[in-house]
Amino acid sequence: MADYTEIRDLRDVVHVFRNRTHAGRVLAEMLEAYRHDAPTIFGIPAGGLPVAAEIAGMWGLPLCAGTVSKMTLPWNSEVGYGAVAFDGTVLLNEQLVRGMHLDKKQVEEGITQTRSKVRRRTALFHTDRCLDALTKNSTVILVDDGLASGFTMEAAIKAFRKKPLSQIVVAVPTGPEHTVQRIAESADALYCANVRSGPFFAVADAYQKWSDISERETAALIEEFYDGGKT
Repeated sequence: MADYTEIRDLRDVVHVFRNRTHAGRVLAEMLEAYRHDAPTIFGIPAGGLPVAAEIAGMWGLPLCAGTVSKMTLPWNSEVGYGAVAFDGTVLLNEQLVRGMHLDKKQVEEGITQTRSKVRRRTALFHTDRCLDALTKNSTVILVDDGLASGFTMEAAIKAFRKKPLSQIVVAVPTGPEHTVQRIAESADALYCANVRSGPFFAVADAYQKWSDISERETAALIEEFYDGGKT
């Protein structure tokens, strides 16, 4: 079983964060040991960007978008059966694909559509300007507002493994124990403030205030971060 770091007092507690900004502040404290290594902070769009922005802002570092998108069922846009990363990396939840009886054509169409979406967002969120600055000495911290199935984060890790990096650290405010354990096996280190066990889990339950983040809001946050001189 892979090791990970959590806040034991927050184990199995709900509504522990006021909002994503508060969650980012909590993670920044957990990650303090990395601060002076000048890591590159990549938020996973869309919900991970406000969390990552708080960490990057507190540390005076650039805010980057690690553009990854889940592949959703044709009849339910809330359910993902895999994910596509910024470099075209595809990760499928094979068990769900079989369980939902998705045929090869449906999966291929889903990959094509999601890749197109990721390419557009990669340009919109200026992902390449951060990727181009990475070196073999770089520490990357991947931030999201929570793990659910974990396939989006797993696809991001798989894509970043192709880069010449020193280490990949995952930082999330909340996640179910079984997913946290699985993702910890893929990352060099994993920090999750609020680990929850039990049969039912929703990322939103960790927050007192929760709302979806639009693509426009995400792009504006990244532009404001750069134009505001926070880098």
